[in-house]
Amino acid sequence: MNSKAGYRILIVDDEPEYQKVVSLILDGAGYHTDACSNGREAIEFVRDHEVHLVITDLRMPEMDGEELIKELTGSSLDLDIIVMTAYGSIESAVDTIKYGAKDYFVKSNDLEELIIKVERLAKLKRLEEKSNILLKNQNSENMFLQSQNETFLKLLDLCDKTANTNINVLLLGESGVGKEVFANYIHSRGGRCKEPFVPINCQAYPEGVIESELFGHEKGAFTGAMAKRIGKFEEANFGTLFLDEICDLPLSLQGKLLRVLENKKIERIGSNKSIDLDVRLISATNKMPESEIASGRFREDLLYRINTLTMVIPPIRERKEDLPGLIDFFLRKIEMEQKKKIVKVEDSAMSVLLNYDYPGNVRELKNIIERMVALSEDGVVAAEDLPVSLHVASGRRGVIVDQNLPLREARTAFEKQYIEKALQESGGNVTRCAGNLGITPRQLWNKINEYKIDPKP
Repeated sequence: MNSKAGYRILIVDDEPEYQKVVSLILDGAGYHTDACSNGREAIEFVRDHEVHLVITDLRMPEMDGEELIKELTGSSLDLDIIVMTAYGSIESAVDTIKYGAKDYFVKSNDLEELIIKVERLAKLKRLEEKSNILLKNQNSENMFLQSQNETFLKLLDLCDKTANTNINVLLLGESGVGKEVFANYIHSRGGRCKEPFVPINCQAYPEGVIESELFGHEKGAFTGAMAKRIGKFEEANFGTLFLDEICDLPLSLQGKLLRVLENKKIERIGSNKSIDLDVRLISATNKMPESEIASGRFREDLLYRINTLTMVIPPIRERKEDLPGLIDFFLRKIEMEQKKKIVKVEDSAMSVLLNYDYPGNVRELKNIIERMVALSEDGVVAAEDLPVSLHVASGRRGVIVDQNLPLREARTAFEKQYIEKALQESGGNVTRCAGNLGITPRQLWNKINEYKIDPKP
């Protein structure tokens, strides 16, 4: 929420004229307002829209303000409430504070007073959101680095030992294992921690662009160079430069990088002037450098320059003891992001999560939990909220086919068993089962009829 316009206010009052006046005043102050005539309408509205503040009258037909406040504060909705009341009902308005209202406003008072109360709550909401963002960013790295795995803990110890040195570090590991988190950790633990940490993905830029990104250029150095540009090396001076996917750096630039590391100087494209460097280099790749050298795609002498210390970060499947903590962390983090409360993860769903190998590592784990929170109903995560591929990979489907069968018969037997298991897990709900299998209900019914499957579990 970056401005008043992003702060949404719902006005609940059964007097159309007063409702209109309050809306005009708050709209004029820069806020976004909507209006309802009673508590029932308000409940329906906040279920379907993001609302930050409800301003409600106390005396209304169908559902009065007190009932509305109890309903709103008893839900998982994150919103504030201001009660509007006539002068003679101030005591009742004050009583609503104990039910969860944040403030009250007497209708006969100047509406400027209401604007001040709204502004105060809006500022508090903005500060709370900024605090949550900082907390989430801080906790993400801290949680990732908490481990019970012996290999992982030894790597962290190695990071601590070398953080205050200037040796070049090479991080190896599959995509998504957290190589940049490790690089940032090394930087944060050393004497350069107050200087810049500058990451760049060598795979993300075409060959004609990466050189300028790394070394910078002078105005007019080439077509389109309209101004001088500072490269990543200069940006990281006195700090740390993190070269991710370094094995994808073009061969034509590997020699130049080698000279920079040897001489500790760079020249911008289009300039003959040398610039002195004091940069800590940390590199990373998900490839095997030796294989890249054998295939002629990577220079052996450059490898010797960047791998003074090499660390191999283990994938999630090799540190399963950390999975429960990571799952719980991402679950709570994504709850906050999606504004949904998860009260239970079914045992069958948790079993799948704990038995899956996560070839995409931490990124894939986060993606899976985002999906299951989004699909959950009534705060419960069920097994069918997880992708079918997880069930298959974790062995939960339990489909076993005689390997002596001819291929066509084996395929038919597998598909029949697979559909039967999927129907069991969806409780015989063909529509839900079809969604889990990634096909239409009509296609599933065709298969049910073809294989003479009883859809009831």
